[in-house]
Amino acid sequence: MNAVQRQYEQEPRWKTSTIISMIFAFLFLVWSTTAIDFSNFTESGMKIAKNILLGIVQPNMDLLFNFTQQGVPYLLLETVAIAFLGTIVGSVLAIPLAFLSATTIVPKPVAYLVRLLLIVIRTIPAIIYGLLFIRVTGQGAFTGVLTMSFVSIGMLSKLYTDVIEELDHGVLEAMESAGCTTYEKIRFGVIPQLSALFVSIVIYRFDMNMRDAAVLGLVGAGGIGAPLIFAMNSHRWPEVGALLIGLIILILIIEWMSNRLRSKIIKGV
Repeated sequence: MNAVQRQYEQEPRWKTSTIISMIFAFLFLVWSTTAIDFSNFTESGMKIAKNILLGIVQPNMDLLFNFTQQGVPYLLLETVAIAFLGTIVGSVLAIPLAFLSATTIVPKPVAYLVRLLLIVIRTIPAIIYGLLFIRVTGQGAFTGVLTMSFVSIGMLSKLYTDVIEELDHGVLEAMESAGCTTYEKIRFGVIPQLSALFVSIVIYRFDMNMRDAAVLGLVGAGGIGAPLIFAMNSHRWPEVGALLIGLIILILIIEWMSNRLRSKIIKGV
C-alpha cells in the first residue's frame, strides 16, 4: 500500500455531517424564499426593466462619445479621479493607524484601542459618509474624495495590520536587541518588507472604490452616479444605457489592469 492510499484511508469521513449541513442549508433557503413578495412584480415594473434593457441595446451614442463635461467619458474620468485620490489619501492615512494597531510593534493596550477606532470607522457604510460630508462640503467631487478616503482607511488599516503581524519576528527582535527604537524598527526592518504587499492591497482597494464611487454619485458626491439616477428618474432610457455601458467598460478595464498589476507585484515579492 503506497503512502497516498494510506493517507486517503486516514482521512476522516464527513459524509454524515455534510448531509446534515446540506439539509439545513436547503431548509434555510426555502425559509428565506418566504420573504419574497411576488405581488410587487407589477406590469409597470416589468415594462421599466424592458426599457432599461432596450436602452443598453440602443444607447444614446451622442452622449457616449460626447467629450464635454456632460458626456460619458468626462463623467467616467471624474469617477476614476475620485476613486484614485480617495484611495491614495486613505492608504497614506491608514499606514500609521496600521502600525499603531499591530501588537508586534506597539503595546497591546494601545493596539486594541486603535483597533476599536478602526472597527467604528469600518462600521459606517460609504453612503452614510457621503451624506455626512455633503452637509459639510456640499455636493461635488471633493465630497466623493473625502468619502472614499474614510471608507478606505478602515479596510486598508486592517489589511496592513494583518500583513505587519505576519512578518518575520526575528528581524524585529534582532533590531530590538541592537537598541533600535520603534521608529527605526518600522523604517529599516518593516517597511522594506511591506512595500510591495502594501501596493498590492492599495490596488485591490482602488478596484473596490471604483464601484463605490459610482454609487456615491447617487447622493451627489460627484461622478457618474448623479447623471445616471437623473436619467432613470426622467425615463431617458437611451441615456441610461449609454451611462451603464460606459461604466461597465470602465469597470472591466480597471478589473483587468488591477489583476495584472497585483499578480506581478505578488510574484515579485
